[in-house]
Amino acid sequence: MTGYTVREVSGRKDLRKFIRFPEKLYEGCSQYVPPLHKGQEHELMHSAPLKYCRRKMWLAEDASGNVVGRICAVINPRYNEKYGTRRVRFGWFDMINDIEVARLLFDTAEKWAREQGMDEIHGPLYYNTLGRQGMLVEGFDKLAPFSCLYNYPYYVDIMLQLGFEKECDWIQYMMPADQGIDERMEAISARLMERYRLRVADFDELKKDRNMVRKFFRTYNECYDGMVYNFIPFTEEEIEEEIDQIVGQLDSRLCCVIMDEDDEVAAFGISLPCLSRAMQKAKGSLFPFGWYHVLKAKNYFEHLDLMLEGAAPKWQNTGISAVFHGMMAQQYKACGARWALANPQIETNNAVNVWSRYEHELWLRRRCWIRRIRQEEATED
Repeated sequence: MTGYTVREVSGRKDLRKFIRFPEKLYEGCSQYVPPLHKGQEHELMHSAPLKYCRRKMWLAEDASGNVVGRICAVINPRYNEKYGTRRVRFGWFDMINDIEVARLLFDTAEKWAREQGMDEIHGPLYYNTLGRQGMLVEGFDKLAPFSCLYNYPYYVDIMLQLGFEKECDWIQYMMPADQGIDERMEAISARLMERYRLRVADFDELKKDRNMVRKFFRTYNECYDGMVYNFIPFTEEEIEEEIDQIVGQLDSRLCCVIMDEDDEVAAFGISLPCLSRAMQKAKGSLFPFGWYHVLKAKNYFEHLDLMLEGAAPKWQNTGISAVFHGMMAQQYKACGARWALANPQIETNNAVNVWSRYEHELWLRRRCWIRRIRQEEATED
């Protein structure tokens, strides 16, 4: 007997335990970056995807009542309908180094999923494509980006022992941000801008125009749908939430949006200063002093996180990537950036080949796991 028990999260006290368990688990780990408590609370209780997703949260505890693990199970009907699957996704998954804790958590999540008619479980995943997802399988010695998950190496061993298999991997490259582009690419970029009557949007003005920002997110939906594995287009409610929470925080010095002659978004690149060290100092809260560390980091551009980039469908395969990569390279040099970490990209996506033009190094690899839900347990007496 292990003495472990699993119970569903109920009430604010349990939610607080659920959110804060990783801080105890990763205490003293210099690579772990804690998310903000308030942000986690909003995601778990009030975020826009919960208008169509169903989710349950559980805590694993030892005989003394100490939390030793957590898991959230999410059913996204839009995903299942789009891809013709009956899958439950798991996220917010953490546990001590004991396979029995993980087994109990997954057994509990799968029991609920079976009752909902699901036959596969995969993750770690967020409700939609922009959240923190993917279990780290390479790069455990690297500082985690604030927008990505971190986990200990033993997670991987436990997943394999439990019979999970790789569904897909995301990879991230580190590269010098000040390497710029060669003269040939600059010339190509200039010709394309003139030929297609493209222009670079005033990003500060764009942020003020909510309709234009909506156009941006709809272009994001169009350029990723069918191109990115497991992608789920944003709903209008999700777009509005992203506008309210994210857009105002973006710095025009690190972002580029290219418009075509019809005033439609043709391509975009969005970057942020690395906030990982600041978030570590904030320790999950902006108050009383966390805001100072984050504000300071927002104006320190030596290390950047490349968050999003893409081109509208009609502009793909036209060479427009050379345009916005050239624009971004100039901006990075102008603001004194030295290093840039690419956003997680599915390893099978041809878009990762764009980095072959630049000096780069494989930095992080994270995985989505999958296994069939054991159906023999569905007919319990």
